[in-house]
Amino acid sequence: MCSIMGYIGLLSYEEFKKGFDETISRGPDMSKIQKIDGGYLGFHRLAIMGLNPNGMQPFNLNNNYLVCNGEIYGFRPLKDELISKGYKFQSESDCEILLPLYEEYGTEMFKMLDAEFALVIYDSKSKSLIAGRDPIGIRPLYYGYDKNGAIAFASEPKNLVTLVDKILPFPPGHYYKDGEFVCYREITDVKDVVSDDIEIVCQNIHDLLIKGVEKRLDADAPVGFLLSGGLDSSLVCAISQKFMSKPIETYAIGMSTDAIDLKYAKKVADYIGSNHHEIIMTKEDVLEALDFVIKTLATYDITTIRASMGMYLICKAIHEQSDIRVLLTGEISDELFGYKYTDFAPGAEEFQKEAVKRIHEIHMYDVLRADRCISVNSLEARVPFGDLDFVKYVMAIDPAMKMNTYNMGKYLLRHAFEKDEILPREILMRDKAAFSDAVGHSMVDHLKDYANAYYSDEDYERLISKYSHSKPFTKESLLYREIFEKHYPGQSEMVIDFWMPNKSWEGCNVNDPSARVLSNYGNSGK
Repeated sequence: MCSIMGYIGLLSYEEFKKGFDETISRGPDMSKIQKIDGGYLGFHRLAIMGLNPNGMQPFNLNNNYLVCNGEIYGFRPLKDELISKGYKFQSESDCEILLPLYEEYGTEMFKMLDAEFALVIYDSKSKSLIAGRDPIGIRPLYYGYDKNGAIAFASEPKNLVTLVDKILPFPPGHYYKDGEFVCYREITDVKDVVSDDIEIVCQNIHDLLIKGVEKRLDADAPVGFLLSGGLDSSLVCAISQKFMSKPIETYAIGMSTDAIDLKYAKKVADYIGSNHHEIIMTKEDVLEALDFVIKTLATYDITTIRASMGMYLICKAIHEQSDIRVLLTGEISDELFGYKYTDFAPGAEEFQKEAVKRIHEIHMYDVLRADRCISVNSLEARVPFGDLDFVKYVMAIDPAMKMNTYNMGKYLLRHAFEKDEILPREILMRDKAAFSDAVGHSMVDHLKDYANAYYSDEDYERLISKYSHSKPFTKESLLYREIFEKHYPGQSEMVIDFWMPNKSWEGCNVNDPSARVLSNYGNSGK
């Protein structure tokens, strides 16, 4: 993971550097601020592809400059094509192809990329900045305007919080040029609904996910795996192990008393033969990390914060105890195939609308969680379920086929890997457990108890009256919002709202985001 920043305007070098240095942990290997006409480009490097110093950014080509936090999958054929056109390269970095692509194709290049990326280009001819972000928003990018109306781009809100009036997430699947945000790819658009036989659909799901995992194993730095013992991370680990010549490194975390994940993760690790590591966290660990985690996340969302506590602590341990630089994770599967609350969808059309909404917003929630918890510990996140070909295909499957009419959530994904036997059947068909609960029900209870003890009823009523956007509705949500406002005052619109079940659906009008409160949770938490 790396950190980027770009700006043209009246800020001084010292002001730019102060903001940019807030995210050195994203790229601790090397740092550089490049002076450009009227401004600066900044890059903090975490070396993953092309580990020698020649891969350091900003890259320069004909006085155009580029900074990119990204992985460009399948970059080698593009590089060969560019070499045939006369371009020369100084490194093995995948991102070095981007400036030649821009020179050849302009902003049309964005449509050509199979990538997770956020980038800023300085175009010397127009003396302006061009920025872009991948279609799902796997890699973070934010923007804002300073008091003089100049736009600034940066990897995280904490880069910009003292420099601009209002911080907003850069829209995924867009590029910025000449003052406009242009959509170059809408990943949820479905031109032709896939209505094939279920066996054909599941075979395609199977093959596309395997390709998505295989792409993400390509790294010049050591790779590790987060393993919860749930379906999604278990599939990523099991598929990866098939490609590797030695045991992969898997990591699981849980509370010492009631961790669901640790039990099932161990079963998966034993079955696939990984070199498995368990991290134990305590109530004290969780409460001590809360302020730092909220500052790191730049959110007040309850679901995101709860689920981040275990993820931050496991990534911290991986950083401290190993040489791993890249982590594969299982995010985005729920948004594609459905979650416990989507069992309550009143019909296929509503199911699909909800999936579109969730994919559009996931960069503010689960994807944000994975990025921040991993990057703040100087690691890089890779998300196979976010593979563009995979997402495009699953979004196009007839939503009636994706709905839970099988008495088993996410049945298509499960059935797709049933014949492979790469996982124990009890894991492949295991009920979904909420991540924040699965590290230990007690963790969420500790957070709730802490908040309930921190505020009296009178304090709660008085303090929530301050807020109009995303108004806190429990003492826990108030605690998170107050910490958020301490670090990002008046910036709540960076997050659209709380990540909650669709309250308009019967059975989903709940005031806690955990699936534990839904009537169909059943045996998920056992």
